Amino acid sequence: MTETILEQLEWRGAINQITDADGLLNLMNKEQIGVYVGIDPTGDSMHIGHLIPFMVLKRFQLAGQRPVILVGEATGSIGDPSGKKSERQLLSSEQMSINTEKIRKQMEKLFGKDGFTIVNNMDWLGKFSLIEFLRDYGKLFPINTMLAKDVVASRLEAGISFTEFTYQILQSIDFHELWEREHVRLQMGGSDQWGNITSGIELIRKLEGSEAEAYGLTVPLLLKSDGTKFGKTEGGAVWLDPEKTTPFEFYQFWLNTADEDVEKMLKFFTFLSQDEIAELVASTKTDAAARTAQRRLAAEVTSFVHGDEALKTAETVTNVLFGNADVATLSTEEVAALAGNVPTFEIDSAEIGILDLVVAAGLEASKTRARESVSNGAIRINGEQIKDIEAIIDPKAAFDGQFVIVKRGKKKWAVAKVQ
Repeated sequence: MTETILEQLEWRGAINQITDADGLLNLMNKEQIGVYVGIDPTGDSMHIGHLIPFMVLKRFQLAGQRPVILVGEATGSIGDPSGKKSERQLLSSEQMSINTEKIRKQMEKLFGKDGFTIVNNMDWLGKFSLIEFLRDYGKLFPINTMLAKDVVASRLEAGISFTEFTYQILQSIDFHELWEREHVRLQMGGSDQWGNITSGIELIRKLEGSEAEAYGLTVPLLLKSDGTKFGKTEGGAVWLDPEKTTPFEFYQFWLNTADEDVEKMLKFFTFLSQDEIAELVASTKTDAAARTAQRRLAAEVTSFVHGDEALKTAETVTNVLFGNADVATLSTEEVAALAGNVPTFEIDSAEIGILDLVVAAGLEASKTRARESVSNGAIRINGEQIKDIEAIIDPKAAFDGQFVIVKRGKKKWAVAKVQ
């Protein structure tokens, strides 16, 4: 018997709550449906925490269903109280529009140009008058029911504004609108979205009849083995925007996954089969030092988010920094990636003495110390060992005249950008 999409998600630990699993499966067996996940553009990039529901959405796409992604410029202007202890700081409409476009481009990288739909709820929510909103929708939401939703109940003691209180109504309208426009029959989100999703299902059945088919699925909060929330690092968020988190840094995040967490991450963030994942997990138990599972995890997620070329660069830079790869084999583009991840300084294009270069790189504090390092053979320029303390370095000699790589010993690096 062929494994169903829901059985696959269950094995991967990707289902927290679901409404009427049998009804949803029966519907998907009969026809292609729209499956919807929303994101409010409150930032100019998604981070890896946002990836969680979108990985599940991608699985539905691969299973033959049609992803519908809602970038909530309207709801983002209001503020979702879900998971928040206080009011969000509202952004200007101009910033919201900029964020919307950037997130749209990130979605196209994840889902391709064809076979899915991106919508903006400003297209319909932005057209309502206050009277229309209250008359057509407000009367369908009993206050006592809204107060009982976890998303609101958790905020009552600290306080919640009427603006955020109405968020679940707006999200419910979105579900109904997409039910009509895009044949969406399933809405998905994080575990904190359950109340909003079920409100949408209730609205659809009030407007379309009690037999209207609409379903909800939430993805569990992903925790690491130490109990901390996945995606939180000491250095801050790990962004999908390569300008905010370089592909090398992105790759390194996954490469550094703890042995105790790697099976969970492989199940959730890759499209590898059960047999492939079982083999990788077994390798962790027999030879943990090789980090075979982590390398495959890092490769799969980096390729999915940034593409194969970015993955190749990330792997090459990793091999240069932590392996035995020769820097002389790097391309100019790869050195540029290296420059973003080791100490970087600027020099002009004029020739420079080796001792001055080592000091400018910050690899030695003085010319005296630099002289010792050069004499001892500890200094390499663009991969070539330099032992002559009188050597003159031409910054234009390699990497299209744009960079000079300075290395001391095995682990001290710096890259000079040639101005």
